[in-house]
Amino acid sequence: MERRLFDLTTWPTPQPYRLLTGLVVPRPIAWVGTLDANGVANLAPHSFFTVASADPPVVQFTSVGRKDTLRNVEATGEFVVNLASRALLEQMNATSASVDASVDEFDLAGLGTEASERVAPPRVADSPAALECVLHDVVPVGNSFVVLGRVLLAAVDESVLDGDRPAEWLLDPVARLSGSRYVTYGETVSLRRPE
Repeated sequence: MERRLFDLTTWPTPQPYRLLTGLVVPRPIAWVGTLDANGVANLAPHSFFTVASADPPVVQFTSVGRKDTLRNVEATGEFVVNLASRALLEQMNATSASVDASVDEFDLAGLGTEASERVAPPRVADSPAALECVLHDVVPVGNSFVVLGRVLLAAVDESVLDGDRPAEWLLDPVARLSGSRYVTYGETVSLRRPE
């Protein structure tokens, strides 16, 4: 095997971003709904997203730069992470547009909303699952901000459950690759963890 070495300490922005987002794949998407201090809704996808803790239940997403989502979370302390399924890919992509903070991305993408149970921001009505969160912490890292949210409630459509667990083949999630590419749910390989 012949490897090419990339010295990221000498690369100017945005070259490290392009390389890292091409290697760290697929990345799940946090489709984050927030409200600003005046009650205007915002909805935006963030593909730096994962679980940070199970006890207490905490998820994290990263805002690359100080965007509307981050400002709203800091102002209100609440957000909702909606699952972006294959059926919602076009609408999710539409909400990634750079628009003025006064624009409601739910309306922009033609998405219906439903009231959340525990927080003020609404859920995407057609999303098969949503996590209602309160702000746990914001950690600045370089030009980005890691947002940690304590999950108060998970709202999951009965049709995507296998017993009491979400079934990924029914959720049909989309994930981000590099550039403008996404991946949809594909082959599953099951391996038991060694004893």
